[in-house]
Amino acid sequence: MQDDKEPVFEARDLLILSLEAMTGMIDTITFRPERMRAAAEQGFSTATDLADWLVREAGVPFREAHHITGRAVKLAEDRGCGLADLPLGALREIDVRIDQRVFDVLSVDASVRSRTSYGGTAPDRVREQIARAKDELEF
Repeated sequence: MQDDKEPVFEARDLLILSLEAMTGMIDTITFRPERMRAAAEQGFSTATDLADWLVREAGVPFREAHHITGRAVKLAEDRGCGLADLPLGALREIDVRIDQRVFDVLSVDASVRSRTSYGGTAPDRVREQIARAKDELEF
């Protein structure tokens, strides 16, 4: 029975250290929304939104939607722009099933708003979780 105590105490010590580090981080954190947005807009973070849109709205099988999205990302890379900055004509040259509605999902804001499942990033879901946390913490 003694062999199990050492890892338990080590885990306790690591947890306390982690909580202290996290407390210090939270106490001194500074958010820079403009930098956060710039980071979110880099790297084609809405590529999955494009593939999901193709499946949902155009009836494209996901495997094919993945390939179409890859071609759109390559085009955006070649042009030095984001997916949302590609003109509709250029997207339609990749696949004629793409229409104007696709721009409803290609921005970072639209991507965030579209995550409406429980715990998602949509503003209504975030407000729900904040209210729940306040209730649980009795703010």
